[in-house]
Amino acid sequence: MIADPVLFVRRLKKHYPTAHCELNYRNPFELLIATILSAQCTDVRVNIVTKVLFEKFPTAETLATANSAEVEEIIRSAGFFKNKTKNIIGCAKALVQQHQGRVPQTMEELVELPGVGRKTANVVLGNAFGISSGVVVDTHVTRLANLFGWTKSQDAVQIEKDLNQKIPKEDWILFSHLLIWHGRKLCKARNPSCETCFLFDRCPRLGL
Repeated sequence: MIADPVLFVRRLKKHYPTAHCELNYRNPFELLIATILSAQCTDVRVNIVTKVLFEKFPTAETLATANSAEVEEIIRSAGFFKNKTKNIIGCAKALVQQHQGRVPQTMEELVELPGVGRKTANVVLGNAFGISSGVVVDTHVTRLANLFGWTKSQDAVQIEKDLNQKIPKEDWILFSHLLIWHGRKLCKARNPSCETCFLFDRCPRLGL
């Protein structure tokens, strides 16, 4: 059984009318850096870290010349802080050297930046610029897309291709937020609230 993506999107929109990106940001640069930091880390923790980081380094120019040890100390609690420090400083340097300090608005240019893959690029393009470049694939999206029968892959690139074919393009930006909210609030990996879920009557997991 495969869930009807159009029906599910309609129900998800109704149930989560305020679904949005939960990373705090004021501009494309802040969203780009926050998204890099969000790898294997909660949005809540990233927001705590970036509040301090962006007060100290508010622009690509200031972050590009930052002292690595100082940045490491600020983002330490976000995990993998040495590698993330290398990536965000490298990303800031690339923005300054190649894009006059501005965040580019194409997938091709974004994925050339240190620490940026398709997921991060899709987040930035969709949420900072309103560009529907593809569905953002994170752990919640991966799990629920497989659960609902929309993909049989664990590969993020393949999952994105599968979802892009099934979800209307006008919903690509919002769609990942809807699935993420559903995965956090009801369809949790370890203890899903199936008995109160508004998708349960059409869920492929019904009766399993």
